[in-house]
Amino acid sequence: MEILWLLIIVIVSYIVFVFISKLLQKRYLKKLSQEEFKKGYRKAQLIDVREEKEFNGGHILGARNIPASQLRMRFSEIRKDKPVYLYCEGSARSSRAAQFLKKKGYTDLYYLEGGFKKWTGKIKKK
Repeated sequence: MEILWLLIIVIVSYIVFVFISKLLQKRYLKKLSQEEFKKGYRKAQLIDVREEKEFNGGHILGARNIPASQLRMRFSEIRKDKPVYLYCEGSARSSRAAQFLKKKGYTDLYYLEGGFKKWTGKIKKK
C-alpha cells in the first residue's frame, strides 16, 4: 500500500511539474500560426533546429540550420538583438531550443505552430 501512495505522489508531482513548465514557457516563447510566421520571419533570424539530413530534405526558404543537438556549441551564431523564429518537424525540439536560448539571455523567441510538417509556404531542397 505504501508503494501505491508513493507512486501516486510521484505521478502527481510530475504532472504538476509539466503543467508549471508549460505555463512558464508561455511567458517567453510565443507560438505563431503559419500566417503570423510568414509575416515576420523575413525580419527575424529563421532557425531550423532539425538535424542536417532533415534540413537537406527540405526547409523553409531562408532558414539556417542549427540542429538542436548542436545548439549548446553554436548558440553564439544567433544574435540577441533580433527576433528568433524557430521551427522543427513538430514543435518539441523548437520548445527545448527556446528554453535553452532563454537561459542564455535571448528574449524575443517564437516558434511555428505545427512545425515544418504543416508548412505550406516556399521550401528549398538540397
